[in-house]
Amino acid sequence: MTAQIQDSGKAALITGASRGIGYAIAEAMVARGDKVCITGRNEDALKEAVERLGADRAIYVAGKAHDQAHQAAAVERAMEAFGRVDHLVNNAGTNPVYSPIADLDLDVIRKVFETNVVSALGFAQRTWKAWQRENGGTIVNIASLAGMSSSPFIAAYGVSKAAMINLTVQLAQEFAPRVRVNAISPAVVKTKFATALYEGREEEAAAAYPLKRLGVPEDIGGAAAFLTSDQSAWVTGQTLVVDGGILLGAGLG
Repeated sequence: MTAQIQDSGKAALITGASRGIGYAIAEAMVARGDKVCITGRNEDALKEAVERLGADRAIYVAGKAHDQAHQAAAVERAMEAFGRVDHLVNNAGTNPVYSPIADLDLDVIRKVFETNVVSALGFAQRTWKAWQRENGGTIVNIASLAGMSSSPFIAAYGVSKAAMINLTVQLAQEFAPRVRVNAISPAVVKTKFATALYEGREEEAAAAYPLKRLGVPEDIGGAAAFLTSDQSAWVTGQTLVVDGGILLGAGLG
């Protein structure tokens, strides 16, 4: 399949992409002709993802997103393999606890921020210096609807995603006009990461959405493909909400 796709001549680095949303984003980019470097913690899962994407289109670098040595290695590997990093997608994230924020250990919150926010900035700084500052490109940060309202039991995650949204604005201002920076805020998407939010009660959870279903990874993959394409050439500093309409219920009346 990939052999018949016309090469776009562009390349992307996608963090947390061995499965779920990150993999769907990689799949969407490969389908349009991009080459991708994907990262994640599980090397076996990354190998399998590369096999599905096509070894002629995809490579991987295993490691923890918050590890600065891993960040450097991933950007270096992408540059060695492709000679460029046009698009960066910061998708790696963690939510190790389900608890009200008042009860959370501060070390847990630090871990959440290191993975969800600080690592995204680290990757952005490195791709900026390696390629984008001189050649342009795009960055997409995967935020969350949890970062746009109160989020019972995933409070630390929500606060980190609110920070991710503001990081998007800051980077969009600083990296303009060479690089466009946007975010995507999904509602609940059916991934292993979000299982605790819907498992055993999917029909009940979906009933709250005007579109009457939860999201699937491909919904976010399509949004990321748009924000990294020329079709969004006049869009920067924005957060695209992809939520099946659930925020409509927040209106007055």
